Amino acid sequence: MTDPISDMLTRIRNAVTAKRTRVDLPASKLKAEIARILQDEGYIQGFSLVEEPALKAGHHARQLIRLFLKYGPRGEKVISGIERISRPGRRVYLGVDDVPTVLGGLGTAILTTSRGVMTGRAARKAGVGGEVLCNVW
Repeated sequence: MTDPISDMLTRIRNAVTAKRTRVDLPASKLKAEIARILQDEGYIQGFSLVEEPALKAGHHARQLIRLFLKYGPRGEKVISGIERISRPGRRVYLGVDDVPTVLGGLGTAILTTSRGVMTGRAARKAGVGGEVLCNVW
């Protein structure tokens, strides 16, 4: 797999479309940080790190991130859109003055900065730019 973040976003998008309550994905520190931001911003109910047992003898157990998706009272999607911005083939770096607002402030941009992974709003407040990973709305 060349782009694990894109894979994560696609799994979330597919799970929301299929009205799943949870989605499992291979764990990494960056994905855990993205999940933390999605939780802090209210897009998901929560997430946990899960150890998947080894299927065969001699294999290692895999770490998974289990996201618990969130829906409105009538089953409406909380995440109506999620898109990858910076890809391995085309990196997108922005300075603090160029950090985007998503849907006029209704959505959230997730950036990786020199001070860690944060939302576009937090990056502007901290006065740092960085690589725009994705937009969520």
